[in-house]
Amino acid sequence: MTESLRVIVAGGGTVGLRTAELLDDRGHDVVLIERDPDRSERVAAEYVASIIEGDAARPAVLRQAQPDRCDAIAAVTDDEATNFAVCMAAQRMADLHTVMRIDGDPDELYPQYVDGVVSTASLTARATVNEVVGGGVRSIEEVGGRVEILEVEIAEDAPAAGKSLAEIRLPQGSLIIVDADGDRIGGPETVLEPGERFLVAVEEAVTDEVMNLLRG
Repeated sequence: MTESLRVIVAGGGTVGLRTAELLDDRGHDVVLIERDPDRSERVAAEYVASIIEGDAARPAVLRQAQPDRCDAIAAVTDDEATNFAVCMAAQRMADLHTVMRIDGDPDELYPQYVDGVVSTASLTARATVNEVVGGGVRSIEEVGGRVEILEVEIAEDAPAAGKSLAEIRLPQGSLIIVDADGDRIGGPETVLEPGERFLVAVEEAVTDEVMNLLRG
């Protein structure tokens, strides 16, 4: 089973909500903090995260998300100073991976204080999720609707490791397009060797099933 993370997302705007959706699609447990009541209600209606209504920069609110039980926090509000403060407070409360959104060019000292930075110029929910999760799966592109292209490294102990596409059954709604180097199109003879990376098109509904097959 793919390792499930518990992630705090601070900020329930467009990026925060989509980040929560993508993390939820991959089987991760999300707690989202949003101070605006209307946004909180909208996120709650999506059923992708537990909701805490309040200002994540306030330690009493942040503590409600139980950082000591979490693996990572993504501070993606529209205020850079707030995001930095949230990450700093979270680090004082627990040992967890910190990712923050910034407005423009990053301060050269940010890497000394946070683990990942996503700039406004390249800001997408996919970039945020890649910084949070890391490891053997990266979001490459959202084709449209609920179809996404992922770069997936075949795990050593995955059910599909060492097998050809002819030997496994990918769920309907998924397709191995090409290896990550672009050398060959996926076909029945393609062998999913451990450690190799492939580009996979996947519908949201079967993402977790595909990850279990390719990552274990």
